[in-house]
Amino acid sequence: MRPQRGFGSALPAPLGWLLHVLCAGRLWALARAAAEALRDLGGLEVREHMGKTPLLVAAAAAAPEIVRDLLVLGANPDAADHRGRTALHLAAAYGHPQILQAMMSSGVPVNVEARNFEGQTPLHCAVLAHNASLQGGYPPVGGSGVGSPTPQDRFRCVELLLQMGADSSSQDTKSSLTALHLAVRGGNLALAHLLLRQPGMAPRLVNMKAHGNTPLHMAAALPGTPSQEPLVRLLLAWGADPSARNLEHDLPQGLLPPGSPGDQT
Repeated sequence: MRPQRGFGSALPAPLGWLLHVLCAGRLWALARAAAEALRDLGGLEVREHMGKTPLLVAAAAAAPEIVRDLLVLGANPDAADHRGRTALHLAAAYGHPQILQAMMSSGVPVNVEARNFEGQTPLHCAVLAHNASLQGGYPPVGGSGVGSPTPQDRFRCVELLLQMGADSSSQDTKSSLTALHLAVRGGNLALAHLLLRQPGMAPRLVNMKAHGNTPLHMAAALPGTPSQEPLVRLLLAWGADPSARNLEHDLPQGLLPPGSPGDQT
């Protein structure tokens, strides 16, 4: 781990490296002591070779006590690494709800709509991570001693981000996908339920388009998965428009797979 000095920092590199190591090792008491000692020297914003500040290292390592302490001591909650990922992005992608809870309990304002370099908010990352966990993706991640997050952990991350004020109608800047588009594309019925139940969101969310496709188009295009028909029924129940056409002028029903399953749906 090669520390890089933050802007205006006079901190010697070995000391910056020490705080990163303590955060990565989840050594709470030592990390707090080091952070208190190094705060006035700019030590809370020193970056390692991947652009991570101590806060980002602690978030990736699933060290909630250290995350909370660093925030209270003045660490920048919206600092981003070389891929544009903030602590919220890392917690969401890695499935660490305890990090999100620590950030909430710190009382420090944080930008829940921050974008990584893929144009995604933390909510996008959390939905993608939950989709992948249901499909057997995402191997164990995090720091030393951190077990593999469960699908329940990843679902909880979505819930917490919504509690923090994440806008489920936010579209990523590359594909215009909302969290609902991603959930439906992943055949994720539970997350689709959760997103549509957010107060006042369904009327606006259910017919939003991503490159011309509504969530109903995406549900119809699923390759005959068990969740396809329940997703179609759910979207229609919340007001999805079956007469909407995409950029190819296709109706949702025109994207259903051929054969009896498609005919039934």
